[in-house]
This record gives sequence, C-alpha cells and structure tokens, in this order.
Amino acid sequence: MRAPFLPAALITGMLLCPMPGGVAVAHAQETSNALVPLPGTPEKPFAALSRALLGGRDSLVRLTKQQVGLKYKLGAVKPGLAFDCSGLVKWVMSAFDLHLPRTAAEQARLGIEVPKDTAQLLPGDLLFFGRGKRVTHIGIYVGEGRYVHAANRRKGVIESDVSPPGSRWWKGARRVIVDDSLAAMVRTGS
Repeated sequence: MRAPFLPAALITGMLLCPMPGGVAVAHAQETSNALVPLPGTPEKPFAALSRALLGGRDSLVRLTKQQVGLKYKLGAVKPGLAFDCSGLVKWVMSAFDLHLPRTAAEQARLGIEVPKDTAQLLPGDLLFFGRGKRVTHIGIYVGEGRYVHAANRRKGVIESDVSPPGSRWWKGARRVIVDDSLAAMVRTGS
C-alpha cells in the first residue's frame, strides 16, 4: 500500500512547492491566493484598435506633409510632380485604400459631418472651403489647427492654419476615416 501513496505525495509536493530553479512558477495577484498561473492584466478591449487607428492617422499625416512643396497644377494627381486640391486628397486617401471621387465638391459630401472646431477634428479629416454655397477647395487636417492643401499656382502644396470657425470661406469638415463601431452607429442613425 505504500507504493501508490509515495508517487501521489511526490507529485502533490512538486506542484505545491516547486524546487528552486524549476520552470513552473505560479503568479498570483496581490489580493489573490491562487495556486495556478494567472495571466497578466488584460489590455483594455479597444486599446489595440485605438493604437491602430492613431497609427494609421500618423501615417496619413506623414504622407500628406511629404507632399508640401510640390507644385499646383489644375487636374494633376501624380505624386512627386504636382497636384490640385482634390487630386492631393484623392491620392493621399487612395494610399489608405479609401477611393474618393475626383472633385472637391464630390469629396465634401462623403463621410460624417464634424463640427468646425479644431478641438474636435482628427488628423485625416477633410476640410472644405468655398464661396456662397459652392465647395471649390479641399484639404486634409493634420492636427494642431493646421491642414495641408494644394493652394494655387503661386503657392503650390502648403500647410496652413485652419480658418476661424466663423469664416465664410471654411464651409465644413467631414470624417472619412472611421472605426467600424462608429460607422455602424452612423448607418443606423444612433
């Protein structure tokens, strides 16, 4: 009868009191008396998504700012040569698999309307401008109250301060880069 008891006691002893230098180490939180390994503190559910979205926005801002200094040419859409305002927006967004229409007026109808408030804008939001009810110009918000746009033949692609919210020239802002949960809320009207 002693033989079966000895191996069971040895195994129990090894599990409860591992030998120094052994591989199995039980982790317990300060308030827990668990004898089994516990995983570390889990990451908050949307932290990875937030990092991915912000990382994507950082990449978009970097690519957008790299176009500063290029010439302005009406109808141009080729990187490294020249852009017009909507061509710049279309090309940058296509690099992130967002395929926008060609004109500023068409682009200004996409996405979700965002208040004309730099505190609520996110990098990658589209800012559109014009006279009267017409949209004739568009640019990409890059953060800190600034946006990049193909201004005109004299200035080319530049980075500028956003117009004051009361400006008649600044017509509005639209968010075309949204996460899935926000997009679902917009589709359902929640």
